[in-house]
Amino acid sequence: MFGKHRPSQRSINAGVSIETPDMLPFCRWLEQTSVGAGVRESLWLFPAIETVHLLGMAALVGTITVFDLRLLGWMLRRERVSDLARRLLPWSWAGFALQVVTGGLLFTSEAIKVYTNPAFRVKMLLIFLAGLHALIFHWTVYRNVASWDDSEVLPAGAKAAGLVSILLWIGIVAAGRFIGFV
Repeated sequence: MFGKHRPSQRSINAGVSIETPDMLPFCRWLEQTSVGAGVRESLWLFPAIETVHLLGMAALVGTITVFDLRLLGWMLRRERVSDLARRLLPWSWAGFALQVVTGGLLFTSEAIKVYTNPAFRVKMLLIFLAGLHALIFHWTVYRNVASWDDSEVLPAGAKAAGLVSILLWIGIVAAGRFIGFV
């Protein structure tokens, strides 16, 4: 059923296509599970899960934005970057965990529709890029935080990381919002 990895052609535009694994059998199976059917068929479950998903988004994006604005030097300039990171990171991870769990539950209810939605694919790509960006930031710029931790003016790399992060998260939120309308 979904164990087969048949590649399928997905047309992008103007005759350009890419090979992708055929995930539709897996999505069909996911929708037919008791979890997928329960979320989809319940009067209150989908909106309740979506509400928790939005709360997770507020925690995740809110804490990341505060940290990024500090990197840009636009707020909390007297706050040590490492202290701010230490206080915000647990909230970011909690928000991320809520996002993954609730997003997975929402996905199971309409897996085929959502998987084939271009806005969903853009959102997943941007989430991947945001995670990669965070890893690169922590492995490079943040590694030397001790040298600029309590400076009001941060290095260009930190500022660039903050700006890129904010732009990625704006894109993620926008793409997530577009899923219901595309």
